[in-house]
Amino acid sequence: MRLAQYLALTGLCSRKQAGRYITDGAITFDGQPAQHIDRIEVSQAAQHDIRCHGQKVGLPESKSYWLFNKPVGVDCRLLEHDANSLLHLLPTSPRLFPVGRLDKDSRGLLLLTNDGALSHKLMHPDFYHHKTYQVQVNQAIDDNFIQKMSQGVAYKDVVTRPCQVRQLNADQFEIVLTQGLNRQIRRMSQALGYHVIDLNRTDLMQLNLGELAMGEMRQLETAEVASLWASLA
Repeated sequence: MRLAQYLALTGLCSRKQAGRYITDGAITFDGQPAQHIDRIEVSQAAQHDIRCHGQKVGLPESKSYWLFNKPVGVDCRLLEHDANSLLHLLPTSPRLFPVGRLDKDSRGLLLLTNDGALSHKLMHPDFYHHKTYQVQVNQAIDDNFIQKMSQGVAYKDVVTRPCQVRQLNADQFEIVLTQGLNRQIRRMSQALGYHVIDLNRTDLMQLNLGELAMGEMRQLETAEVASLWASLA
């Protein structure tokens, strides 16, 4: 397999991030700067010296899948020097990473894993996997707002995909997205003259927070993992 795919298997990071590391020259393969075309046989991995930022990369870990109810203020970027980084809330083993991100000012469901293949299938924009959010804005909303949000909103150089939106109360709505543009809901709302004051992701496909308390993690059950993979087939 390609080296980036192998790095994702080790739990170092996602396959996408591994590609960035290779581009940036952070990965060495048997003492040489790694190339995107480098390939490795998993069964022979122990014979190679693979390093990231000079630190030896371990062998592939058993797959692990967790749900985390992220509080506001936690940064999903795994930056060791950032005291607010999600990295400091994760176990040292297995090395988990989030599938997608919630911005620092948002809260709710994060899927954590060391399964790069799963992350790729969930994150790729062509797969249209749905994510549900409950959002509070700074003023009352109406049917016109709901209609415009659901039809797709233009901002900067993009037009968002049509989506499901329903009003929850005077200043709150629920939205189901099938794409993951950076700060998408905040920018959609801003384009219509509203400011988001609370954003909570409650569901990722068939996974939901349930009774998971803020700041808590739980491991997915075997049936949940199987169901998730079945829905991605």
